[in-house]
Parts: sequence; C-alpha cells; structure tokens
Amino acid sequence: MEARAILKDARIAPRKVQIVLDLIRGKDYDVAMATLKHTPKAACEYLEKLLKSAAANAENNHSMDKNNLYVAECFVSPGRTLKRIMPRAQGRAFRILKRTSHVTLVLKEKE
Repeated sequence: MEARAILKDARIAPRKVQIVLDLIRGKDYDVAMATLKHTPKAACEYLEKLLKSAAANAENNHSMDKNNLYVAECFVSPGRTLKRIMPRAQGRAFRILKRTSHVTLVLKEKE
C-alpha cells in the first residue's frame, strides 16, 4: 500500500529540487519533515507542502498510520520551460529559460 502526491509545474528548476529530495529519500515522515523545515533551500517550501499532502492522502484515503510512514520514493522531472527574452547590447536579444518541475513523492508504511 502506498500514498502518492504529485506537484506539477512548480516554478523552480529540477536541479534545485533534486538536491533536497536526496536529503529526505528513505527517511521517516517525522525526520523528513524536520529536515525540510530546517534546510535553507527554496525547494523546501514546495516539498514540505507536498509531504504533508502525501501524509494526508495516506491517512484519509488508505487508512495508514501516520507514525509508521516513510518516504519510499521521490523524484523530479522537468516540466515545461517558459521562454523569456532579455534585451542585450546593440539590439540583440538573449533567451532566458525559466524552468519548471514535476515532483512526485510516495509514502509507504513500515512493516
């Protein structure tokens, strides 16, 4: 039995999210939540909310015990890229890529 939460089109680059996901992969729910609260990365805000959502899904939809949950799986994939133009010298234009992320978080119950 597993509980899953998915965040689509988060306005943060996948590279930045991946760093934080590596910190919480395989950890208990409480440890993962504490890690996210005390890590000064921009991705933590998104992931904390996602972790709470996955825990709520586990509790309400699958009647799992919140105290026995752990982060079984978590991964990020690139979402659509917003393309913007930055004016440069002599009438040129440079393209700025504003990357987005799709984040998936899976919680399972310890045996």
